[in-house]
Amino acid sequence: MEPLSLDKPLKIDTRPIWMIVLDRTLRYQLLTGLALVAVIAYQLPLPAGLTEAGYHSLVLFGVTIVLWVSGLLPIAVTALLSMVMLPLAGIMPAKQTYALFGNEAVFFILGAFILGAAMAGTGLSSRLARAMLVRFGSTPRRLAMTVFLLAAGLSFCMSEHAVAAMLFPVVVEISSSLGLKPGKSRYAKLLFMSIAWGCIIGGIATFLGGARAPLAAGMLREIAGTDIGFFDWTMAAIMIVLPLLSIGFALLLYFFPPDLASVEDGIRVLNRKRLEVGRISYDEVITTLVMIATIGGWVFFGRQLGLAAIAIMGTAVLFAFRVVSWQKIEEYVNWGIILMYGGSIALASAMEKTGAALWLASKGVAAFPMSPFVIVALISLMAIVLTECISNAAVIAILMPIGLSLATGLGIDPRVMTLSIALPAGLAYCLPMGTPATAIAFGSGYLKSRDMIVPGVVVMGISWLLFLGSVWFIWPLLGLHI
Repeated sequence: MEPLSLDKPLKIDTRPIWMIVLDRTLRYQLLTGLALVAVIAYQLPLPAGLTEAGYHSLVLFGVTIVLWVSGLLPIAVTALLSMVMLPLAGIMPAKQTYALFGNEAVFFILGAFILGAAMAGTGLSSRLARAMLVRFGSTPRRLAMTVFLLAAGLSFCMSEHAVAAMLFPVVVEISSSLGLKPGKSRYAKLLFMSIAWGCIIGGIATFLGGARAPLAAGMLREIAGTDIGFFDWTMAAIMIVLPLLSIGFALLLYFFPPDLASVEDGIRVLNRKRLEVGRISYDEVITTLVMIATIGGWVFFGRQLGLAAIAIMGTAVLFAFRVVSWQKIEEYVNWGIILMYGGSIALASAMEKTGAALWLASKGVAAFPMSPFVIVALISLMAIVLTECISNAAVIAILMPIGLSLATGLGIDPRVMTLSIALPAGLAYCLPMGTPATAIAFGSGYLKSRDMIVPGVVVMGISWLLFLGSVWFIWPLLGLHI
């Protein structure tokens, strides 16, 4: 009889039982401790100049931030919990609280998810990707540049996360056919980093690149009572995106110079895949027409009809022509983000209506009297740094109530403050947890942490400086004054 073999050696925990119990229950201890701190803070005397409802909303805001940053609860659950606590803590009436879940931003992003699902589900986006790579990727540099620009261009009209997930297997095909070795090939690193950076840079250009833009626009409407249109947002962002596309790819070539002479094998594989798919289908044609019409509607009629209404009408056409099914949509839509929207907007509204956000902002201005431009510079820096560690939607939910109150006190256009938080919050280059685009690229196995962090810090600094240059020189020409 052969001796029993184990793949992994058996490990015996020799620590005292009380240490093992403490270690295994750490998460519950932290949650319990946070709840106790919240209860104690809730009973403390009111700070001067703050109402009871304002103070209670401030305590709830603080607890929510801790939960978002620590990850003790999923971000969507935290947002819903904060929403439920608003009426329970007497901060806002239940009817008013839950009505905020019907904010236009929630339905806009739902429509955007469905449109993105149609592009991915019909194969339109994959067809476009392979055709572009075959047509323009004749040399190693041109192929990498095509991946980079394609990732950015697709992120203009669909979620950057979906674009990264779609391009990932295409680049894996190229890497495999070229025999690129994980961890050693500079060219493989260049290709996967081109996906990540292209998605990140392109994702801030329009409302469609990610969840943060509709969330910020919804908070702007709810708190400040003003709107920023699809065209206005794109014009403000494109002044940062266009130079970043050139600078970003130049940096990628500097950090990851191609180490092979030809990509013919990779192009041959892509061309075979493209031919296997065949001619463009009926569903792809309908999806193309609906996307063109929807984006045109947002640009020209967004203010009159509302972005959400146009998005939902576009999705209705897709369902009418049976391009998409509800079963497929349920798989594609990130329902956690949808839920998070309602909770975040409700909490931000409570901070504004109770005066808590204004109180926080006034304390900050009194302690550090600064010019409006310096305030914009600091809050944008906070956004771009925080988004490396926590969800960019959470960054916006944390900073928007305070930022808009600062804008009111200092006479800054609230649209400028919204863009100053939302645009930098989308530029997470350094860490895999910063955005799914970097996580997907890192998950390829071709990259090490250092490959992302060092170039990421450089491009993040350049992005922030480009942003400040746009705020000072370009935005006033667009009617966006500090």
